[in-house]
Amino acid sequence: MVGRAFLPTQKVLDFPITALRFDDQIQTILRWAIARESKTVCVANVHMLMEAHWNPDFAMVLRNSDLVTPDGMPLVWMMRLMGARYQDRVAGMDIFTAICELAQKLDISIFFVGSQGEILSKMRQKIEQEFPELKIAAMEPLPFRPLTKSEDEALIEKIHASGAGLVLVSLGCPKQERWMAQHKDRIQSVMIGLGGVFPVYAGIQKRAPRVVRDFGLEWLYRWLQEPRRLWQRYTTTIPAFVLLALRQLLASSSFSTPLHIRERYLGWRLE
Repeated sequence: MVGRAFLPTQKVLDFPITALRFDDQIQTILRWAIARESKTVCVANVHMLMEAHWNPDFAMVLRNSDLVTPDGMPLVWMMRLMGARYQDRVAGMDIFTAICELAQKLDISIFFVGSQGEILSKMRQKIEQEFPELKIAAMEPLPFRPLTKSEDEALIEKIHASGAGLVLVSLGCPKQERWMAQHKDRIQSVMIGLGGVFPVYAGIQKRAPRVVRDFGLEWLYRWLQEPRRLWQRYTTTIPAFVLLALRQLLASSSFSTPLHIRERYLGWRLE
């Protein structure tokens, strides 16, 4: 089994977020995929951190992930204030498009797990137009119920037989992160939790305009699209996150010390 790699991190609410720029995180994922390493990638936002804060078992899932990207702008702002001055956002949709673009050039196939058949079908059509050389290993929607042991073993075998270096998982947070943790070292691929990306890429939901994303208001844009589903989540998690973030900043003797480990870590690059 390959040992866990050292990656620079910056803690936000006591959870380690990977402190690498966007391109460097993508390069890390692709290097693992080429080597067919069993890795988990969590794409973190305020909701995920608060789930981990309130649930100790999920906190362990997040802490044990091989790479945790700062998907939400509040996480990026906290990382910058705490020392990672040049940290940029590593958002799910941007990860998805960058991975598809580079995977087709590097001959890495992708296995899609979760979501619904209709969404996966629309995704396939769009992927074939935008990334015609990309190898789609398979697209497997999963039932809402837990898989039986035999079903799970059959899925693992199908992923292995496909030769996929990347497994993109859409089950929603925290279900997809738990699924990836359960399959660590059982699936020899890089697993990335991209729940909300699938319906957006398929055109079923809309992504917020860039100016809205840059101001950290993507949550509000999503809320306006799905007010009933997201009302309780946002009214619960956002105020709590703000209070905990302020507490962390006030407790820090200096939250502007720069990190100098990025240059030490990255001595390789994929073209």
